[in-house]
Amino acid sequence: MAKKSNNCFNTLDKDITHWMQVHGVSFLQYSLAMVFIWFGLLKPLGLSPAQGLVANTVYWFDPSWFVPFLGWWEVLIGVCFLFRPLIRLGIGLMALQMAGTLLPLVLLPEVVYGPVFGWTLTLEGQYIVKNVVLIAAAIVVGSHVRDKVKK
Repeated sequence: MAKKSNNCFNTLDKDITHWMQVHGVSFLQYSLAMVFIWFGLLKPLGLSPAQGLVANTVYWFDPSWFVPFLGWWEVLIGVCFLFRPLIRLGIGLMALQMAGTLLPLVLLPEVVYGPVFGWTLTLEGQYIVKNVVLIAAAIVVGSHVRDKVKK
């Protein structure tokens, strides 16, 4: 009986992992699009909780035009992730955007790090560090741009 149960689990496991293999990259692609479009639109609408962080990080730019500009840049990244031929462009735009996103780790340590410098993060710090996941997702999506499209 244990062998039959194990075999059933093995079959189910194979089916689930196959489904993830077939659909996982698309889920990453479209979730990146959703996050960039959503977060991006908040900036020109004046609704982003990150507006102050952006303004304080790139203080050499006037936030009245730069924050909306950055928001539209992020929307463009998201749109690029929606369309396979534009993914490379989206990754390039994202690389530039992410370089700026990580600046507070160096320029605003008092905003990013908690009481135990380097180990604890404020909410803003967590918001920034989670971008590592977005970068990893973009790398995975980018690693499949040369795959043949299934018809």
